Amino acid sequence: MKMRLAILNPNATRTMTDDMVTAARAAVPTDVEVVGYTNLAGPPAIQGAEDALACLPGLFALYDTALAEGATGVVVGCFDDTGLAELRARCAGPIAGLGEAGCLAASLHRAEFAVLTTTEGSVPVIADNIDLMGLAPRCRGVVAAGVPVLGLAAGLPQLRATLAGLLETAPEAAVVLGCAGMSPLAGQIAEGVDVPIIDPVLAATALVLSAARAAQRDPATSLERSA
Repeated sequence: MKMRLAILNPNATRTMTDDMVTAARAAVPTDVEVVGYTNLAGPPAIQGAEDALACLPGLFALYDTALAEGATGVVVGCFDDTGLAELRARCAGPIAGLGEAGCLAASLHRAEFAVLTTTEGSVPVIADNIDLMGLAPRCRGVVAAGVPVLGLAAGLPQLRATLAGLLETAPEAAVVLGCAGMSPLAGQIAEGVDVPIIDPVLAATALVLSAARAAQRDPATSLERSA
């Protein structure tokens, strides 16, 4: 029986869900099924605390749907880790957010890391999450490129320019791409860069799968809501 990995997109943009699912499917073995869920009741993008709060009811409903449809692992597809703590309290199996997984992956590669994100509104949330993870002493900064989530493809030159500036101040740091929407652009953003550039979608996918196996539980056993 296959493991069923659910990717929950807290925002209402289906193309972002599709991109995350495509990336994850290319990275998992054949015994893992990847399915995506889009919060059509949420904002079109999560760009700060107000958007994060607005998306929560729909995100929690997506989790219930994924659970009912046999999910055995969950990725919260937002770098702000929106709703992650609440869902983890309800989840009996592995669940990860993009921010959490991306920063943990970066911390395995280098002694220091930094985050390249979209707009300034996301910076305080991401910085607070890094602090809660205990990784703040190793983080060289969370830097916004000034590119909106839904304009990332057009903003590629600005993303690369911001990355170059970041690496001038932290030349040895691994860099985490701080938005799900950067995943399809990861190769282009990282072109010519010598430090690890972490795709958080791939990091979260790998973390959930490895956590299921490390727990020595059947990875094909559906999650159960905890009391």
